[in-house]
Amino acid sequence: MGDQQQRDQPSSIKGLERRIVEKNRRNHMKNLCSNLNSLLPNNNIPREGELSRGDLIDEATNYIKNLETKVKMAQQKKESLLLQKKRSRSASSSSYEAPKIEIHEMDSSLQIILMCTHDNQFILTEIIRILLEETIEVISVNSSITGNSMLHVVKAQEGTTTISERLKRFVNEHRENI
Repeated sequence: MGDQQQRDQPSSIKGLERRIVEKNRRNHMKNLCSNLNSLLPNNNIPREGELSRGDLIDEATNYIKNLETKVKMAQQKKESLLLQKKRSRSASSSSYEAPKIEIHEMDSSLQIILMCTHDNQFILTEIIRILLEETIEVISVNSSITGNSMLHVVKAQEGTTTISERLKRFVNEHRENI
């Protein structure tokens, strides 16, 4: 009887070890499923109770596929918006208007009409600087906005033909550098 008992003992220890390993595996799977369930949005969990493991895996698979679809759509939308932005930039630069200047000598005054974009506001400053450099008194400056353009009307004391040529040359040089 002693021999029989000794032979049964190793198999009972092996059986106990297998049961412990299997219990640890089941607990590990239970924790993994619980973690997976916590990652799913709450609206996927049925009200009756927890999902079976198979249903949980199906739900997780569907949720991941849905997220992948949303990510692809968001990437396509982003690319579309970037392309649209790039096109609008090139369209606005192609419709860019170079500054225009008209100079009228009237009675005892000089009228300078300048049309430029918001980006070229420095041209007005340069025109006034040139007038003052030539010791021509600036009587008034009126500005108005029209869309993306600015219209400036500068009235100054009568100037010479050389000042008119110098102002036109300045604006034309700037137009060529754009």
